[in-house]
Amino acid sequence: MTVVWSRQAQDDLVAIRSYIARDSEHYAQLTVDRLITAPDRLLAWPRSGRVVPEVGDENLREIIMGPYRLVYRLHTDHIGIVTVFHGAREFRLPEGAA
Repeated sequence: MTVVWSRQAQDDLVAIRSYIARDSEHYAQLTVDRLITAPDRLLAWPRSGRVVPEVGDENLREIIMGPYRLVYRLHTDHIGIVTVFHGAREFRLPEGAA
C-alpha cells in the first residue's frame, strides 16, 4: 500500500505554507513537514482516521493535525490524500474526488 497525494492536496500544502510564511518561514515549513508526514501512520493503520462527518462514507476519512484537516480516501491498492484545509473553513469535496 502507498500514499498518493492528489494535485489538490499538493496545491493545498503550497497555499498553507505561503499563508503561514507571511509571518514565519520557519513555522510554515514545520507545519507543512508535519502535514506531509502525518499520513505515514496510515500505512499500518489505514482506518485510524475518523470518517468525514459531512459525508459519512466509510472510505473517506480524515486526520486532524492541529487546526488542519487532512482528508483521505481508502482504495484497494493505495491511500489517496484528497485535500488539506483549515478546520475553520467549510468542507467541500474537490471535484473528481468522489
